[in-house]
Amino acid sequence: MKKSLFLIIISAALIISGCKSGTSNFDASGTFEADETIVSSELSGRILTLSVAEGASLSKDSVVGTVDASNIALQEEQVEASISALKEKTADAAPQVQLLQNQLAVQQAQLNNLQHEKARIENLVKADAATGKQLDDITAQVEVANKQMNVTRQQIAVQQNNTATQNRSILSETDPLRKRVAQLKDQVQKGRIINPVTGTVLTKYANAGEVTSAGKALYKIADLSSLNLRAYITGTQLSLIKLNQSVKVMIDQGAKKYKEYNGIITWISDKAEFTPKTIQTKEERANLVYAIKVKVQNDGYLKIGMYGEVKW
Repeated sequence: MKKSLFLIIISAALIISGCKSGTSNFDASGTFEADETIVSSELSGRILTLSVAEGASLSKDSVVGTVDASNIALQEEQVEASISALKEKTADAAPQVQLLQNQLAVQQAQLNNLQHEKARIENLVKADAATGKQLDDITAQVEVANKQMNVTRQQIAVQQNNTATQNRSILSETDPLRKRVAQLKDQVQKGRIINPVTGTVLTKYANAGEVTSAGKALYKIADLSSLNLRAYITGTQLSLIKLNQSVKVMIDQGAKKYKEYNGIITWISDKAEFTPKTIQTKEERANLVYAIKVKVQNDGYLKIGMYGEVKW
């Protein structure tokens, strides 16, 4: 009887010892999270297309939808028409200048005749066949003809300058209007919804046909190729770890097994905080801890929100 009791006690001790040796003492624990990106439209309007589905993989810079930008496109056409209309408002000095040049040609011909007549009278005066008064009269007429031609030349210059000034004033509006066209073209381009990062769509908030506004969330995406385990350590553990340190990360694999991953500590909080409420005991919740992030490559089994353990 005593021998049987002794064997039972020994067996129980071995079982308890085996159970203890099968347990793992982890240095920290937490949950997996990803760097999530909220994607929104840069333009307000009705969503024409949105080819996004939860769980779908999207590549960076791919166009996944469009927002109605027809109103902005019409504004762009209106400004383009205004630029074309400016050319119609400009004046052409050529007809008036041509009239003045014709007049100048007539005056030149008259001046040539007067100068010829003056030369003839000068010869007659030398031969005492004409009087000095005749020479003075023809000289005065030549001076008047020269003055008339100078006035006509000035009129041509004034006409050209006035027209050029007027046209410059009108055409000076072209550059601001072209800048406006460029702005409107940019806004039309913003009607395209461009996916910013490569990843998996986690949540979809809108559908085609709905009206959205600039900055309103359309969907949430994250790169799940690697996840961050956000864990908490005590102040005494803080001196035992460093950035870029390699650690072991374990997740549950069945009831009593763990699946092991290699992880790297990428972030250590510089501020203490109260233990998260997921720690159940009152004593542990009252302690101050530091948050850390451990980057782990995802083989597909890691999920956002899944619990993980850290060992270093």
